[in-house]
Formats: sequence, structure tokens, C-alpha cells
Amino acid sequence: MTTEPHAEPRSALEAERHRLEAELADLGYGETPGPEYDSNFADTSQVTAERGEAEILANDLRDALDEVEAALGRIEDGTYGTCGVCHEPIGAERLEAMPATAFCIRHAASN
Repeated sequence: MTTEPHAEPRSALEAERHRLEAELADLGYGETPGPEYDSNFADTSQVTAERGEAEILANDLRDALDEVEAALGRIEDGTYGTCGVCHEPIGAERLEAMPATAFCIRHAASN
């Protein structure tokens, strides 16, 4: 039985994409604009702080989602598992730990 190369990372990446999209939706940053805040709330500084925290988290989740999408694109174009800097194979252990990575361990710190 032949399996598709990168079938396991693809499954992991698709599951991660789904998880990130669900987290964004839970925060109110899914397909619709950001969450609704009650402008009449007595403690507007608390609302402002919560809004800021939610936006920071949403940006982090979007960045992670972008990395996952890029990794899925690399699977499609046949470059998955190859460092984006030196074009050498990325170690299997690194890909297992970080399926969305685009860099070998040597070049990870510089990117």
C-alpha cells in the first residue's frame, strides 16, 4: 500500500488549521468582524483592556494560521520539508514537533 508523501503532516496541519479557525471564531474574529463590546459598560477601561488582549491573541492566532496555510501550500507545491534558506531537508524530528516550520534548525533563529 502506497501512502501519499506528507499525508501525516497534512492531517496534522489541517487539524491545526481547524483548531485555529475555531479559536478565532470563539474570540469573535472568525468570518465576521471582531467581537461586540457593550459601550455602555460602566468600566470602559476594563472593556478597552479586554479588547486589546483579544486583538493581540487574535493576531497571534492569525499569524499561526498563516504559517499553517503556507505549510499546506508547500505540501501542494512539493517544497514541504525543505528549508526556505539553505534548501536542505528539515529534520524529521523538527517537522514532527513543528509541522508548519519552513526552516531547518540552523536557520530558524534568523527567521
